[in-house]
Amino acid sequence: NEREPSKVPTKQNIRKALKWLVYGCQPGDSLVFHFSGHGTRQKDYNHDEVDGFDEALCPLDHETEGNIIDDEINDTIVKPLTRGTTLHAIIDACYSGTVLDLPFVCRMNKDGRYTWEDQRNPLFYKRTSGGLAFCFSACDDHQTSADTTAFTGTNVRTGAMTYSFVQAIQNERRLTYGHLLNAMRYAIGDVSKAHGASQEPQLTSSDKFDIYSKPVVL
Repeated sequence: NEREPSKVPTKQNIRKALKWLVYGCQPGDSLVFHFSGHGTRQKDYNHDEVDGFDEALCPLDHETEGNIIDDEINDTIVKPLTRGTTLHAIIDACYSGTVLDLPFVCRMNKDGRYTWEDQRNPLFYKRTSGGLAFCFSACDDHQTSADTTAFTGTNVRTGAMTYSFVQAIQNERRLTYGHLLNAMRYAIGDVSKAHGASQEPQLTSSDKFDIYSKPVVL
């Protein structure tokens, strides 16, 4: 249990951390945001979502303080990214596919072939300020994600997506975005079936690119 009040994942503390992450970012900076916890989705009231729902992260005190929705996350850590700055978000939560509201969604079939789905809305500014943003999410916007003991071989439960992401990064040098996404999908496939769930890790980005030639550099 976290005893330092400023590090407890309350809504206020998460908001402060998000602002701290991008404050004063400079060309060459590589930023990482990792969230492992509960996610949800709620009705989209400003009509900027293709599916009619805002995706959201659930802070520890969400029952009293509310969630942090994708619109706010995009405003806080995506829009401020200046040229030469790169952000990687790793979001291990339910309904998290587009939780950063990045404009391009990588749609991949079982054979590893992919297309970029353009979710840009001309009425809403969802771009960076010249920087790059990438988000690996535990599952699609309509799916749930699992905690499991399958990977650890002990009674310790771990987020399936977080564990598979770390293992892939550690096990292969010059890993490309495509190979990382496939590695996570392969590792999680059997686990999600065992739980009777449907969980497919997702990649979204501020720009379209060749996922099988671009190496992941955190």
